[in-house]
Amino acid sequence: MASSSGNSSKTQSSGSEEDLQILMDQRKNKRKQSNRESARRSRMRKQNHLEDLTNQVSKLTKDNGEILTNINITTQHYLNVEAENSILRAQMGELNQRLQSLNDILNFIKTNTGHLSVVNYLCLGESEKTRKEKVSIVLVVDLLN
Repeated sequence: MASSSGNSSKTQSSGSEEDLQILMDQRKNKRKQSNRESARRSRMRKQNHLEDLTNQVSKLTKDNGEILTNINITTQHYLNVEAENSILRAQMGELNQRLQSLNDILNFIKTNTGHLSVVNYLCLGESEKTRKEKVSIVLVVDLLN
């Protein structure tokens, strides 16, 4: 019986080893499955992150295009305003010269009112146009003297 008890203990130990091996295989398979799931989730996160980055690149490219368009429009508007300002400055210079000429004429008239009074008196009854022409002639003659 001693040999049968030794056999039985061998069978028990071999059954335990088999159970242990089965348990280790189950754990190994469970770990493999868990690793596969983890890798799958990691690939999904990576794919989602890549899609997010791709979308972000598209949005930023679109935004950049809009900004460049706005810059071009603003630059064109600036150039138009600058050209208009140049024209206005030139017109202002011309108007200042005219004003100065008119002021010179007024000063001349103030100093020579005696001549103009005579001209106006002599032009009574003539049209306004004729009177202005004669006054202009007298002014020019006085300027030349």
